[in-house]
Amino acid sequence: MEEERFPKFVLGMMKHLNMVIILYLTMVTVHSLRGYIFENSAMDFLVRAERMPMEPWKLPVLSAGLYLCLLLLLSVPCRSKTHFLLKTIMELAMVFVISYALNFSYTGLVFLIIADTMGYFSDMKQRIVLMASIFVVYMLMDYHLLSARYPMISMETCWAYYNRETQSLLLGLKNILNSLNMILFISYTIVLILTEVKEKERILGLNEKLNTANLELKLANEKLEEYARESEKAAETRERNRLAREIHDTLGHSLTGIITGIDACVMLVDIAPEATKEQLKAIANVARQGIKDVRRSVKALRPDALESLDLKSALIQMIEETRNSTGVEIDCEIRTRLKNFNKDEEDIIYRIVQESMTNAIRHGKADHIKIWIDREYNMLKIHIEDNGKGCGTIKKGFGLHHMEERLDMLNGTLSYCGDHGFTIDAGIPIRWGTEEDDD
Repeated sequence: MEEERFPKFVLGMMKHLNMVIILYLTMVTVHSLRGYIFENSAMDFLVRAERMPMEPWKLPVLSAGLYLCLLLLLSVPCRSKTHFLLKTIMELAMVFVISYALNFSYTGLVFLIIADTMGYFSDMKQRIVLMASIFVVYMLMDYHLLSARYPMISMETCWAYYNRETQSLLLGLKNILNSLNMILFISYTIVLILTEVKEKERILGLNEKLNTANLELKLANEKLEEYARESEKAAETRERNRLAREIHDTLGHSLTGIITGIDACVMLVDIAPEATKEQLKAIANVARQGIKDVRRSVKALRPDALESLDLKSALIQMIEETRNSTGVEIDCEIRTRLKNFNKDEEDIIYRIVQESMTNAIRHGKADHIKIWIDREYNMLKIHIEDNGKGCGTIKKGFGLHHMEERLDMLNGTLSYCGDHGFTIDAGIPIRWGTEEDDD
């Protein structure tokens, strides 16, 4: 911050110094002209000057007044290149009039214009063109160049009223002030360039750090995605293993009973036919129960409807088929889009609706079911209620256990109530974003 303020400080010093120089030259010139008038030596002065000078009272009014206007104009910010060009032309015009009032004895105001305009351009080529153009104006305002074509009153002629020692002192002070203005201008230019160089170095350093941070972020995202894929695969593997164990245990138990029963039948068939028939009936019951258990386990796999349809269409199809086959009135309202979910999320949403309807019809004997799916912030909300007989004491069966297990894998929530009919509320975090688009 200090480095940015210093060029402005130097520019402010130049403005104050130029004000001092203009007042100094104006006061000395006005005093000498009044001296010629009061001492009745105005005729000698006019012979040497070769032209009529400006009236003494007009000189401070014109030079100081225009300089104040110039300071105001310098403080006006530029909004476009056209605005800047117009502003610079007006500034140069004011500088020309002030220099004319001072008989072009001082043209250092041009450096103030150059210093001010340098701050508007960061491109070096544009600065060089600008400085070259203004330096041309500066050269054209040189006293010796103008006096060759137009009659001018030199500073020495105007200040000849004073004795030689006073003239040397006054001219020496003028040269010192002029040199100070030049030093401030050079200092401003150097400091401005150094500040911009440091700023560019700082920006390059920030860009390098930003690139490094982006690279690290990219690597972190890749690792996170890899971890997410591995976690998803691990979850799928655990689920497959669980289903495999369940099917294995079910089939193993059923097949063991069937094999044992058949072996007994082989031994009893000739001795006790009636007992053999009873044994075969028992074997058939075991087989039927085994088929039911296997179907129950296989039912937890991905539904065929989700393989061929999107989630919303699959839900609507399932609800319509249930409505047609059972005659139960089912109202379904889906208030949010059901896109961009992963397969595991689609499976649990489908199974929650399916299992809830099945339980409502089979156990609750309901004839009216309401299904409501909406979104609250980044959570998908599923609300299902029926007008069945409900249950005061809820004993979690396979369906509720299965819902809870699957929702736990997704960091979801499940709540239910059986006081009036049966109500299920499930919440599933939405992982694909926080902004909801229209379907």
